[in-house]
Amino acid sequence: MSDAEVITRIEGGVGRITLNRPKAIHALNRAMCEAMIEALLAWREDDAVKSVLIDHAGERGFCAGGDIRMIAESGAGDASEAKAFFKTEYQLNHLLFAYPKPITAVVDGIVMGGGVGISEPADVRIATERTTYAMPETGIGLFPDVGGGWFLPRLPGQTGVWLALTGARLKAADTVALGIHTHFVASEGVEALKAELLAAPADPKAVADRLAGDAGLAPLDAHHEAIDRLFAFDTVEAIFAALEADGSDWALKQLATLKTKSPQSLKVSLRQIRTGAILTSFAENMAMEYALGGRVVRTHDFQEGVRAVIVDKDNAPQWSPADLSGVSDAVLDELFAPLAADEAWSPI
Repeated sequence: MSDAEVITRIEGGVGRITLNRPKAIHALNRAMCEAMIEALLAWREDDAVKSVLIDHAGERGFCAGGDIRMIAESGAGDASEAKAFFKTEYQLNHLLFAYPKPITAVVDGIVMGGGVGISEPADVRIATERTTYAMPETGIGLFPDVGGGWFLPRLPGQTGVWLALTGARLKAADTVALGIHTHFVASEGVEALKAELLAAPADPKAVADRLAGDAGLAPLDAHHEAIDRLFAFDTVEAIFAALEADGSDWALKQLATLKTKSPQSLKVSLRQIRTGAILTSFAENMAMEYALGGRVVRTHDFQEGVRAVIVDKDNAPQWSPADLSGVSDAVLDELFAPLAADEAWSPI
């Protein structure tokens, strides 16, 4: 394999994108996003390319997210580098979402944050028994970006709100049941799947339908009623109150988890999900997330979350404000305010 962080080539009518930064679990940086955009734009008009396949080298995971350290270091200054990364990453997300040819993503292992952003827009999304999906951003003072505002509220019921706020991790049985991933293929069958895709590049869904197996019983099925009832509110305070009033072991566990998260991030994420639910285009959502992201990375909670979870690894962030009451609607309005036209995000 090449030592490039992203390997792009055409094989048998398939445009292949392989993430190749295994030591970092393929965490995305701007250059990786640019390489993917360049390949996708070249293949878009190339009749020799019938479909696109996104996969990864190594066995640790598909993609653990974005280059959070860089984003935090930039956010501690003028955030210009972080904004440049978000602009490019979100343009990649939108290019994938609107792509005119079928895209297959093989999500064999960890898929979080930025990895969700480059796999969720795919038409065929393959999970394996090694898949672990999460949008854990509230634990580092961020919010579930890369299209989370579009995809999460379109999951069944209030599941997207629950995932966004708690950062819960799901395995393949749940992700396939929810439609986050479209098919389950055991990891030992992934290479055979890729070979079949190369042999029949025009219809990856038919290949996946034929080779897919049963992901098993979905543990989350037992909690859908509770999720839909307890996470249906439009304020985080009301969700907290509902969980406390419910009093079940499951509800109290969710409440305990939420109390470890950034209060600012919880409120930002809930507004993001509720706003994204009523937007009419993916591009509108990405413009919202770009304006939001450039501001949130400069806040205390994002800087502190990255320090606690990624830099010092003490997992003891000191959030400020320390509780929900300190995060006013006025603060949220400022974070969500649209950018001026000359600063706003737009698709390629």
